[in-house]
Amino acid sequence: MLDIKFIKDNVEMMKENAAKRNVAVDIDKVVSLYNRKTEIQFELDSLRQKRNENAAKMKGKMEQAERNALIEEGKDIKAKIAALEEEEKKVAADYLAEAMNVPNLTHPSVPVGKTDKDSQELRKVGTIRKFDFEPKNHVQLGEALDLIDFDTASSVSGQKFYYLKNEAALLELALVQYGMQKVSKKGFKPHLTPDIAKASILEGIGFNPRGEETNIYSIENTDQCLVGTAEITLGGINAGKILNESDLPIKMVGFSHCFRTEAGAAGQATKGLYRVHQFSKVEMFIICKPEESDAMLETLRGIEEEIYQELGIPYRVLNVSSGDLGNPAYKKYDLEAWMPGRNDYGEITSTSNCTDYQSRRLNIRFKNADGKNQFVHMLNGTVIAVPRVIISIMENFQNADGSIDIPKVLVPWTGFDKILPKK
Repeated sequence: MLDIKFIKDNVEMMKENAAKRNVAVDIDKVVSLYNRKTEIQFELDSLRQKRNENAAKMKGKMEQAERNALIEEGKDIKAKIAALEEEEKKVAADYLAEAMNVPNLTHPSVPVGKTDKDSQELRKVGTIRKFDFEPKNHVQLGEALDLIDFDTASSVSGQKFYYLKNEAALLELALVQYGMQKVSKKGFKPHLTPDIAKASILEGIGFNPRGEETNIYSIENTDQCLVGTAEITLGGINAGKILNESDLPIKMVGFSHCFRTEAGAAGQATKGLYRVHQFSKVEMFIICKPEESDAMLETLRGIEEEIYQELGIPYRVLNVSSGDLGNPAYKKYDLEAWMPGRNDYGEITSTSNCTDYQSRRLNIRFKNADGKNQFVHMLNGTVIAVPRVIISIMENFQNADGSIDIPKVLVPWTGFDKILPKK
């Protein structure tokens, strides 16, 4: 959420920004609702003052006719207050709903475009392997090596769920351990986060927990949801707090299970592990001073690149286009890994600078050198999105005999350096 005073002072710029980000929001309506909300509050204050004055007059001695007039006046004031309070509730709710749709500002370096196809490729890293045999995709490999079971999971849980088995199960644990240890050594405090959060925390981070467009599972008869990323629960830790400037930046890395409805996801590119309803993920999160956030974004991107260079997975770096940013992000980088089964790159990490968009919603501030409370900036970045890394390892490191090599950096965690065909 942006400062309403800033929105009011920059209406045309906010309209241009929303159009650039392909977000349908009525900026004029936001301002109009805010103005009406302010007017009602002023009117209510005035009426409450009159009510108090009327009540004070009633305490004195007077003729019955005068008292009756004051009683009628009091009833009229009470009715007007009740009507305005009802209007205030509706206008405040409408204002909040509309204001929540206003996207963050956009960094000047972000390429303008409506979809991910308009993102700017910054560089490619690693060599795409040329196979001297017909490579299999991860679904075929998973079946041949008894690593993944989609059919049983479909019977037990439904479509887009899966069992990881044998070496694949150990590979997931190895990736989580590797990612957590790697980032912890860089000064990020490790967390195992809850898999459930209140809807208000999801809204604060910028997720829509309700409605047809949601990608979130809500828990019936509660105000709770299953989280889609540890960004939600890491971001919620400091909700409503005023932090010490000396404690910034706060760096956290969290592991969570993630749950997403993946509404509308279909087609060949989403088969197998690429889009699923439940997966494990390791996530970085930073809370910092506003002047630090641009540099922190580059730090997060650098850590992500270091990880995938160590794993030996070819990837490319994208400066994500304005229309594909999502409302909270001011600027965002994606790393896309080469996936032979897709014969294309597929997103494997992302990192975003959300500036003060989330901290305003969650009311997270710090006391600056002047003694004033100021909103912090918040950033997030993927370390390991487990299923997509498993796809990349299986497909890039497969061999003609059906085996799969394990990246050397993971061997201390897996306890094996190769997945062999079953006899």
